[in-house]
Amino acid sequence: MKRAVLIILLMPVLSFSQEKEVLKYFKSKDSLVGVKNQEGKIIVPAQFKIFSYLKDGELVEGETIYFDGHKKGEKLQKNEWGYVYDRKGNFLYRPFLYDNGADYFYEGVRRFVKDGKVGFVDRNGKVVIKPEHDFVSRFNYGYVTFCDGCDWEKTEDEHKAIVGGTWGVMNYKGEIVQPVAKSSNTVEIEGKDYPYPFKYNEKEKKILQFFEKNKIIPEIYYVNYNSKLSENEKKLFFEIVERPKENFPYYQIATYDYRKMISGLWWMTFIVSEDGNTVQAVEYENEKIPFENWLKKSIKEAEKFQKEHPDIPNKLSK
Repeated sequence: MKRAVLIILLMPVLSFSQEKEVLKYFKSKDSLVGVKNQEGKIIVPAQFKIFSYLKDGELVEGETIYFDGHKKGEKLQKNEWGYVYDRKGNFLYRPFLYDNGADYFYEGVRRFVKDGKVGFVDRNGKVVIKPEHDFVSRFNYGYVTFCDGCDWEKTEDEHKAIVGGTWGVMNYKGEIVQPVAKSSNTVEIEGKDYPYPFKYNEKEKKILQFFEKNKIIPEIYYVNYNSKLSENEKKLFFEIVERPKENFPYYQIATYDYRKMISGLWWMTFIVSEDGNTVQAVEYENEKIPFENWLKKSIKEAEKFQKEHPDIPNKLSK
């Protein structure tokens, strides 16, 4: 199934806090953008040249204020894009430049840049990993790769790649992790194996069991997979990548394919209420959908895709 909404799901997600002050973007006469509150008090002065489509008076969503551009007259900085402020107008950080815009949120965090170094912040703008390395990848299955002394270099197709430097692997705490012997529970990164990175209490294990016991979910995903998979391969992994915190009273569950990769699985992002009783899927523009409704809809879409492509290698169970 083609999913046109995947990129949108990678952007800052799940803005659920209640009773937030109403804030609105406004444009000055020279088309610079700032933010005011409902009473017209300026929270962030109009000083940004914005590259995304933004209406005058558009509401600020989420826990932070994001300006998709740079300040007037400012020299562009390497690897930086945009500005993020808290809702009181205090500057927080500059996101890492990725895919012609600000870095997306993966596993509850996104990259930011300070003094040329890359680190990670959460949805509230709190620094999770200090910016200490020249480059850091996005999180996948609890790990990132990083390098020092490396730099960008154009490839033959005019894209850029990181070359040179000394490389390593970090966990969510920013700790450098060493490879271990391969086992059924390790994670492979760049041809080497690393320890299983997640730990759960009994309540969290029960939350994950809800998804693990639902055998139709892997079939829904792999019906659109181009290569024939064995029954052992045709499985998904579910992990809690974000826990309840200020402005976010949910567990966020990420879905990974049989290689423990999250690529292409952002339409299978779920949230569970703090008490563990309410399960929802998160889709287009952060829309929350009751799990049962999402499951019925996804099954119908998979059945339709299978009917339109009868030669697909991985079919739904009858």
